[in-house]
Amino acid sequence: MFKRLTQVLGLAALLWLAGAGAARADSCSASMTDIVFANVSPIAASDSYASGTLTVSCTWGLLTGIPPQLLFPNASICIYLGAGSGGTQGQWRTMSGGTGRLPFNLYRDSSYAAAAVWGSPATPNSPTSLNFNLSAGLLSLGTQTASFTIYGKIPGNALSGVGTVGNADTEFSSDFSGEAIVNYSFWSLLSSPCTAGVSTTVPFRVRATVVNNCVISASNLAFGASTVLTSAVRANAALSVQCTANNAYRISMNGGMNGSVAARRMRNAATGETVQYLIAGTPDGPSWGDGSQGTVMVTGTGTGAVQSVPLFGSVPKQTTPSPGDYRDTVTATIYF
Repeated sequence: MFKRLTQVLGLAALLWLAGAGAARADSCSASMTDIVFANVSPIAASDSYASGTLTVSCTWGLLTGIPPQLLFPNASICIYLGAGSGGTQGQWRTMSGGTGRLPFNLYRDSSYAAAAVWGSPATPNSPTSLNFNLSAGLLSLGTQTASFTIYGKIPGNALSGVGTVGNADTEFSSDFSGEAIVNYSFWSLLSSPCTAGVSTTVPFRVRATVVNNCVISASNLAFGASTVLTSAVRANAALSVQCTANNAYRISMNGGMNGSVAARRMRNAATGETVQYLIAGTPDGPSWGDGSQGTVMVTGTGTGAVQSVPLFGSVPKQTTPSPGDYRDTVTATIYF
């Protein structure tokens, strides 16, 4: 009885050693969705946000390691992120595609704090990697998976000079193929650092569509007080225009209350009398209208900054109507 029991224990010891010498099947893999920013307007001066999902899966082989990994399966995982193909500019990673560099960063949480930037010790201004342990639980078989949300931000106050190409919405991007490195190490009872194991990569891209956009505002064109219209009366004003850099634009003006771009009139609401007047983009230049009836539209190219577009108004010599207040309302429209 005693001899037989000794033989069984000896066989169990041989099986344990055989398991320890077997080829290991433990491995981890990772995948990451692209992070896509939609319709980024450089002139909006507002932050843009997007997110992606990072998924890590680890598989433990049966009875590998001493003691067997199956009994207490754990993995130390560190995911390092480089600068991306667009490089860095100050505290920001950048995307390339149009003109200028589109700044952005990726974060490990939604605080968007500088301390939460996902990076690596080798990445300028972004020293912190994504570090965690993955545990399967006692006697767990197969694969365990963990998912993380990665947060992206484009700062609205740092988009000066970011422009489009060909007067069309333009895609900017940064490629992280080979820039996201997953280091992992398996362990059972005694913790092992992620750097003690092997590594793999997780490719993904960050993309943004920069849109052509313009905003326009106007100040009043006021001719002031006149007694008689025996000579021309002049006045100046300006439009304020802000368009995405490299974005060509045209500005038209309608005919006002008279309905004719070639024969604008200011009207006295009390008497119904009118006063003829002109608007031009240059002193004594062609009448500013919609391109019809001999009028022209004023053109320009956006810089990303606010541009002042001058208005030159004149009331030509004409029969002087009754005293009173003469007004017109003209609509300026910008095409881009």
